[in-house]
Amino acid sequence: MTNIRSIAKLAGVSVSTVSRVLNDHPYVKEEKRRKVLDAVERLNYIKNANAVHLSKGKTYSIGVILPYLNLPYFGEILQGIAGEALKHGYHLQLFQTNYDRGAELDAFHRLQMKEVDGLILTSRSNSLEVLAPFIGSNVVLCENVSEANYKKVFINHYQGIRSGVDYLHSKGHSRIGLCLHRTFGANSEERIRGFYDSSEAAIHPVCDDWIFNDCYDLQDGRDVLDAWERLGDRPTALIVTSDQVSAGMVAEAGKKSIRIPEDLAILSYDNHPLADALGITSFEVPIRKLGEEAFKLFLQEEHPDPVILDTKLFERGTV
Repeated sequence: MTNIRSIAKLAGVSVSTVSRVLNDHPYVKEEKRRKVLDAVERLNYIKNANAVHLSKGKTYSIGVILPYLNLPYFGEILQGIAGEALKHGYHLQLFQTNYDRGAELDAFHRLQMKEVDGLILTSRSNSLEVLAPFIGSNVVLCENVSEANYKKVFINHYQGIRSGVDYLHSKGHSRIGLCLHRTFGANSEERIRGFYDSSEAAIHPVCDDWIFNDCYDLQDGRDVLDAWERLGDRPTALIVTSDQVSAGMVAEAGKKSIRIPEDLAILSYDNHPLADALGITSFEVPIRKLGEEAFKLFLQEEHPDPVILDTKLFERGTV
């Protein structure tokens, strides 16, 4: 079996020299470095990564917990994390949960087993009480939680939705509905709170039938428009927390001769390129920046202040 002693013997150098070359130590004479690398190639040596990780106490791997891979929102977060991880020599391990609590806990058990150096939790299904025993300085949450000692980066969803409602009010709308991914979870709860607070402040009605849940993709958008059409008492505008859903609504409206925005105004979130292509008014949500900042927080040893990101409106033709 080839090991560093075999390499040292073939190269005619010490074992410590071989070790320094394999670990990219800068202070090795170029002649000796070439001899070692030539011996490595001739012996077809593959470095034992697990041994290196044990010696350094690091895997240079970070786990990313996310519910879905096929939604642009989580894809953008992942892009942000991956870009920063590459700069610092880390690779990613992905844990797709489909919001299954057991799958989420499995990722934290992997952290306990030191298979990864840390975790970034993009969206969770377990309560913080359940996860608390596992959360340390190597875990970053992508949501606003009250615990001061947790590393967290989040988009100001509360203010983002309030800005959306206020914008629709300025356009003359007082009957406004809301389309959400889900009604539970910190980010969703912040959006719902912002929606109700804005409506109450403006003394405008909110109807339970105008709140649509489980809205993730194009088909969900088509279904929402069908449901809206069947309502006897309809909102004149909908806030939609996903451009994918908004795109499905716009496409379905074209088939049904429903005029956007005359019959129904649509105000979307994410500002995905799809929104620009279809002329959908959308708030830009700095999702990739969220991922970038999450990885930067992971690298920090101390518990820094939370990172808060804001949204920005891009006006187009659906309002």
